[in-house]
Amino acid sequence: MSYSRAWCMAIRPKTLPVAVAPVITGTAAAAADHVHAFLPAAAALIGALLLQIGVNLANDYFDFKHGIDSAERIGPVRVTQSGLIASGSVLKGILVIFSLATLVGIYLVHIGGIPILAVGILSIGSALAYSGGPYPLASHGLGDLFAFIFFGPMAVCGTYYVQALSLPLTVIYMSVPAGLLIAAILVVNNLRDIDTDKQAGKHTLAVQIGPLWTRIEYLLLLSGAYLLPVLIRAILGSSQWIWLPLLSLPMAISESYRVWRYEGAKLNAALGGTVKLTLIFSILFSIGILMMH
Repeated sequence: MSYSRAWCMAIRPKTLPVAVAPVITGTAAAAADHVHAFLPAAAALIGALLLQIGVNLANDYFDFKHGIDSAERIGPVRVTQSGLIASGSVLKGILVIFSLATLVGIYLVHIGGIPILAVGILSIGSALAYSGGPYPLASHGLGDLFAFIFFGPMAVCGTYYVQALSLPLTVIYMSVPAGLLIAAILVVNNLRDIDTDKQAGKHTLAVQIGPLWTRIEYLLLLSGAYLLPVLIRAILGSSQWIWLPLLSLPMAISESYRVWRYEGAKLNAALGGTVKLTLIFSILFSIGILMMH
């Protein structure tokens, strides 16, 4: 395998829709309120992509260093554990990516001030603490919660705020589905790895609650995401366009069936399917937000 292809594998491009989905939602909400600003929105997207790449590299590096990744791994190949890229090179890659994210963040702080500075510091800190540091969040059952917070309310509301410099309550409501769906992606990942994580001493929430309740958690997260547009219409009296994400419900049912029936490596299909579902849902939700005004 070429060195460039190995780095592409380390970046894990198939996960990048996770970063795009909340930015789409936040930008659609800003456009609907006639406060859209192109450059801050573009910077928010670039920053989100860099943070997602940084998280991927950090997970690759720290899971190897902590002995979590092994030859028994059934998920996508990790470049550090497999020896495709030296651990020192991966560490340098992490520093480069987060340095670039910081540069983007400086521009966004110039636009949005102290609130965006706080979001940036928390986002980079949490990205590194997810797998690294003295108390890795993912190894103590907190990964799902932090995925919801930082890819839902934090990302959607942050994207809206750098364009509008204000944050209406309606945007907070709209930020929840993205967080729930992205947390569901992590749930599938942790369900797949439940046996190897347990052996490695990585106590994800899936390890702590077991396969049955992890599958129930997945169903609850998806159910919550689809319930939110219904509640938004009921509470805010918005138009029926906000229900547009319900068009993706057959896909959600299909992925739920896979998660309920499959285990081990077969869950890789459900993982990729949930990523696609998240992006499709977010696009439909964003169109609904634009059309309801």
